[in-house]
Amino acid sequence: MSETGLRERKKRRMYQVVSDVAVRLFLEKGFDAVSVAEVAAAAEISKPTLFRYFPAKEDLVLYRIADHEGEAARVVAGAEGAPVEALRRHFLEGLERSDPVTGLNDHPQVLAFHALLYGTPSLVARAHTHQERSEAALAEVLGGDLDARLAAGQLMAVLRVLALENWRRIAAGERVADVRGDAVAAAERAFGWLAAGLPPVGRSRLHGESE
Repeated sequence: MSETGLRERKKRRMYQVVSDVAVRLFLEKGFDAVSVAEVAAAAEISKPTLFRYFPAKEDLVLYRIADHEGEAARVVAGAEGAPVEALRRHFLEGLERSDPVTGLNDHPQVLAFHALLYGTPSLVARAHTHQERSEAALAEVLGGDLDARLAAGQLMAVLRVLALENWRRIAAGERVADVRGDAVAAAERAFGWLAAGLPPVGRSRLHGESE
């Protein structure tokens, strides 16, 4: 392995270890009750070192879902057909495998993480910046103009609301098996509305139509 590759692996391992330590402490004591200094001490690194990896305390938690930032743009960029259909298919496949990002997952650790994330205002606000970057990336893939930005905003809103609804029902105690059918139906309905109602220029791009 090259020296560059080794450094990259060590860096990723550091991100993972520190994030895991932080999330464990936050779940045990509450996000606001744990200081950055306490996380650094538990991870056996200095506070300045921690901030080199995680500029904000909230990033210690959001690292868990960082891989999903820009996911919609990647799905669309790699699709051969219509982007709306590609995102619909991707979300339905996520529901099928109970991907936590769809909200349709009742594993105790997933539920605890989502409760921490959605129950902490500062984490919700930080997550919103991830959402905005994902939306901007999707808009760029769709063409970058106003219609593309309008379409990206609607697509990202649908993905977010569908996932939140699934999580809300699971968190309230419903079983995945009982929610799955409604989740699939809601996704089909929502993407159907998108297919029928996006802006004209956006629709030509989103549905693979010629200009």
